[in-house]
Amino acid sequence: MGEPDAITRWWRRISLRAKVTGVTVGVLALGLIVTGIGTMPILRNLLIGNVESQLPALVTSDLATITPNAAGGFSAALKDERPGLSEYFVAVYDAQGALVFSGGGEAKATKPEFPTTYTLARATLDAGRTDPIVLRGADGSEFRAAVAVREDPTSNITFIQFVALSLNEPDRIIATFFGVFTTVALVTIIVAALATRGLVTLTFRRLGRVESTAMAIAAGDFSQRLADLEPTTEVGRLNGAINTMLDRLDASIAQRDRSVQQMRRFVGDASHELRTPLVSVRGYAELYRMGAIKGDEDTARAMDRIEKEALRMGVLVEDLLALARLDEQRELTIEPLDLRPLAQDAALDLRAAAPERTVTVVDMTAEAPQAAAAEPSVSPITRPAPTARAANARGRIPAILRRRPREDSPVPEIDFSEAVVAPVSTPPIVLGEENKVRQVIANLLGNARRFSPGDSPIEVVVGADRHRGVGWFSIVDHGEGVPEQIRDQIFQRFWRADSSRTRDTGGAGLGLAIVASIVRALNGSVQVTETVGGGATFTVSLPLAPSRATPEHLLQDTQPIEPLDLPR
Repeated sequence: MGEPDAITRWWRRISLRAKVTGVTVGVLALGLIVTGIGTMPILRNLLIGNVESQLPALVTSDLATITPNAAGGFSAALKDERPGLSEYFVAVYDAQGALVFSGGGEAKATKPEFPTTYTLARATLDAGRTDPIVLRGADGSEFRAAVAVREDPTSNITFIQFVALSLNEPDRIIATFFGVFTTVALVTIIVAALATRGLVTLTFRRLGRVESTAMAIAAGDFSQRLADLEPTTEVGRLNGAINTMLDRLDASIAQRDRSVQQMRRFVGDASHELRTPLVSVRGYAELYRMGAIKGDEDTARAMDRIEKEALRMGVLVEDLLALARLDEQRELTIEPLDLRPLAQDAALDLRAAAPERTVTVVDMTAEAPQAAAAEPSVSPITRPAPTARAANARGRIPAILRRRPREDSPVPEIDFSEAVVAPVSTPPIVLGEENKVRQVIANLLGNARRFSPGDSPIEVVVGADRHRGVGWFSIVDHGEGVPEQIRDQIFQRFWRADSSRTRDTGGAGLGLAIVASIVRALNGSVQVTETVGGGATFTVSLPLAPSRATPEHLLQDTQPIEPLDLPR
């Protein structure tokens, strides 16, 4: 676009108050001018019509005195008794059309120019006209005239009487009206300009507060808010929109600050977590190079430590890579999944890794919730009293909870038989990616195993809620539990309640962050609540699969169910 012209630049430099006042006064002045211009012709025509309406009665009146003379002609003069109009003029013509007399009006008044001859035939023709005759004076002024053929009753002389009325009176009235209207219009415009200026200033005072608030915000004070939120006015709606914008801006800035802090902590924690195994590997390598490690036993011990540190560093890198891929929001392969076999497989895996634990799978969608075959000897959702509970935050396990199981403790048999699927009210078939859901279950079971006593049971509860349109599973442990004040933080990356970074419990604080990222990518939710009797219950909800994607054998005896209270 080119540069604006001079008029546009001038208009842009004018303040909004001046623009509103100028436009309002201009429109008012234009309206008054149009009203005056349109009114005066109408009024003049009415006044002229009033004059013309007087001519028929006036021309048929006896305005002149007829006096016969010896030559057979006559002379004429105005009668002393005149009608109320002083601005009429009379011309008298004889039967042959010769002008006998003309006069009337004021002494200094402009007289009309009567015809020098006016025949009887023409007079008879003009007497039948419906429109008046127009005459003009020497100065161009207009007159309205009428003609009549008369006969003097005394002398029986036929004559022609020509009467004209001046338009000076209508013109004087129009001039007076123009002067009065102009004066009133000017006063009206001045008063309207002052009133408009004051009203605009009063109205724009609220916009002035908006302006001052915007300037304060521009200076960095984001706590400013506008109080006038009247929704029926434009300024009130503007204030509401600005307040909403400021709230969102504050939330965005707060989120940005939190993101920056989390990123800084993430970078620091990642550097620390990677530095520790690297320092160990480097230290053993330097000891070997310096010759401090001698003999097969010392070398094997050093290689074992190097391998363990490399494995831990590899797990950390894999977790970071998984989080990075989840952050990229890559498209997942979504398909219907039955949560019951996934829960059964995860329970069997945990029983194989920790045979001293009692692991129970509870299907809440069956007609009577019952434990699956992972541990037949344990009733559903058994709540043993915890042997000890840590007073500190989740993440630091007291020594009494880290004891090794006694060698003479009985180890339950592992039953690898398939779980029996009972008739269900609503099958827990959800939409998700199988590998990701298995990873979520595995991470939550690993978390429950890590933060609960070695001999305490763990329950995997599976259910569905048709009213909410979700299927869910819960991992229930009986350990320390998660304090309420940190439940929103445990899903952050590298977050651990234990700031001393002890590795007695293992892990780098990424397991729950991966869980939250996967669940979010699957359009689900995860929450943590307190287990009755002590411990933590992690519940993951995923959207139910539509009926057409559900296998037929899982839809038998389908009945609506009421919302369930999740076991704790």
